[in-house]
Amino acid sequence: MNKNIRQTLLSLAVAGASLAAFPGQASAAAKITIMVGGINKMVYLPAKLAEQLGYFKEEGLDVELQSQPAGVDAENELLAGAVQAVVGFYDHSIDLQTKGKEITAITILGQVPGEVELVSTKAAPHFQSMADAKGKTLGVTGLGSSTNFLTQYLASRHGITSKQFSVLPVGADNTFIAAMKQGRIDAGMTTEPTASQLLKTGDAQVLIDMRTVEGTVKALGGLYPASSVYVQRSWLNSHKDDAQKLARAFVKTLKFINTHSAEQIADKMPKDYYGNNKPLYVQALSNSLPMYSQDGKMPKGGPETVLAVLSGFNPNVKGKHVDLSKTYTDEFVDTVK
Repeated sequence: MNKNIRQTLLSLAVAGASLAAFPGQASAAAKITIMVGGINKMVYLPAKLAEQLGYFKEEGLDVELQSQPAGVDAENELLAGAVQAVVGFYDHSIDLQTKGKEITAITILGQVPGEVELVSTKAAPHFQSMADAKGKTLGVTGLGSSTNFLTQYLASRHGITSKQFSVLPVGADNTFIAAMKQGRIDAGMTTEPTASQLLKTGDAQVLIDMRTVEGTVKALGGLYPASSVYVQRSWLNSHKDDAQKLARAFVKTLKFINTHSAEQIADKMPKDYYGNNKPLYVQALSNSLPMYSQDGKMPKGGPETVLAVLSGFNPNVKGKHVDLSKTYTDEFVDTVK
């Protein structure tokens, strides 16, 4: 064996030993699929924005974002093991615990729901508050959805029971707009940018605004943590490093949102998110900025407010003991500087 061949083989052996000693350096980025409960909704904007800003890749994660129109469908994908995480409403963590499923929110994206109860312009003269909901048809994204429970709770605060009005699942975005314009619903709960689209065309008016802290506290009696990143507890226990990276990417995204204007944020989003009406998108985003968390932590008293809403109207939760400490953790966001 000549000297050159011997040196080449020695180099390969050393390289192989190095890879064996430090396997992490040779491994590919962790693949994580995240299901978003309506990826175009502004309540869930941090998911797409994190991808656009390259924060997932910065953390060494290979993230694929998928979308389901309703949060209840997204949670089913998580429970089936088809995805590793969901960007959806925190209240699913409470609901699922009562069904024996351990789901934990690892980052809170929205300190308030970001939802707006809109009343159609036609119905508005006789629908001034939720006290007028009796005999009306109210739109929600889906039966068993967060919007469904919130709608029932808002009506109950005015003495109206769920048997005194009808609920119609109409989805979000274009399907919600169509239902409102066609008169199939008198009022309905939706998010931005759908709300701003209906307000601009004059087809609807704001009945209850939960895009701000002030509006949410007035409507619900406290802060209502909503959009969040949640995972199965079993996955979390065996993937703490990935969970930490996810939390870091989302907290960095929240800090970007809180230090940039609506227009600067919109500039980072794909063009198909605002289409040919970027000014409307920017306005809708400007309306939504107050709802985003600044640090990804669970707001004090938030879980209790959510539990109060669900205990009243979710048959799975009513009368059940819920250990709120298991429904979320600040463990990962606390370490992000």
